Amino acid sequence: MNMKKLGYVILFYCGLLLTFACSSFSADTKPSSQVTWERTLAAAKKEGKLNFYVGRYGTEPLLNEFRKEFPEIKLVTVNGTGNSLGTRIITEIRAGNVVADLFSGGANTNYEVLYEGKALDSIKSTLILPEVLDESKWYEGRHRYTDPEQRHIFVYIANPSSSGFYYNTNLVNPKEFKSYWDLVAPKWKGKYVSQEPTSTGLGGGLQFMYYHPELGPEFIKRLFGDMQPTLGRDRRQITDWLAQGRYALCVGCRETTKAKSQGLPVDEFDDLQWKEGAQLTTGGGSMSVIKGGPNPNAARVFINWFLSRRGQIALQKYNDLYGEDPPNSRRIDIPKDMLPTVNRMVPGKKYFDVSDPKYADMTPMFNLIKEVMKGREGK
Repeated sequence: MNMKKLGYVILFYCGLLLTFACSSFSADTKPSSQVTWERTLAAAKKEGKLNFYVGRYGTEPLLNEFRKEFPEIKLVTVNGTGNSLGTRIITEIRAGNVVADLFSGGANTNYEVLYEGKALDSIKSTLILPEVLDESKWYEGRHRYTDPEQRHIFVYIANPSSSGFYYNTNLVNPKEFKSYWDLVAPKWKGKYVSQEPTSTGLGGGLQFMYYHPELGPEFIKRLFGDMQPTLGRDRRQITDWLAQGRYALCVGCRETTKAKSQGLPVDEFDDLQWKEGAQLTTGGGSMSVIKGGPNPNAARVFINWFLSRRGQIALQKYNDLYGEDPPNSRRIDIPKDMLPTVNRMVPGKKYFDVSDPKYADMTPMFNLIKEVMKGREGK
């Protein structure tokens, strides 16, 4: 081989080596999050299914946005109240038949039923996408977890000015109320209907009442003891009773927005300007991963989509299953103009955030309520 040919051969092999090195460098420099995402997505498509047990934010228009983006993953939903879904999940786990991959519902069901029942895996470890991991994009510059370990229950909603107290507009003048204490004035004794307070449905409101420094146990005693409310488990039924004028005030009514739009005389108190200030509630907006779920990769894909800008914008577009207004996402880097005014946070306003983990323990307030109920029975 002459020197000229040898030079061509050397150049050829150098070119091959350079091409190989460049391709290897490209693969090695791909962001690790992107590699993890691509692997997870491929595994999710192979699983081909996701079982989602979801409360009020399981509407078809919202979930269809996920289905359009990930048609290879069959999204199967089971709807119900947080309490009923949580109980069902625990029952299935104890029977050795884990069906649910994900649960979305009230933070209290997530904590009291699922976390305490040791039914949850870490949701924090499922977060992959940089825009989801970036805590600066979220309210107060952080992710909100309600469990003590700060990794199992992710709260994605912060609804302001949700008092949880409702009134019949023919029987009550809301302008008379400047404080929560006005709700327990003697004139309202016997004129209340309330959801059964020992269920988790009133959890956020009870936490606000119990832990607020200007309310506390005494307020709960006055409300559920002195006011002598009629109790009911069906929240739609108690809304009907309020609309019919059988009662003037209600604690924990449901579908009041729908009832109001139908011309019925019901409305919710706006506590934003009340003396004690307003609360931030999760409004059924917390998510968790069920331990041993059959489709863990599909669950990870949904979580990252749902907590992304696209997912949270979709959340804010649609009414919930009860016809209530769209909720306020804890993401702060997305538009809020599609939300009704009542669900938008007021800049500079201080809110009492009941999703703070230090308020998660509901045992003392439930013990107090049981004591109050027992005292009522003795009268």
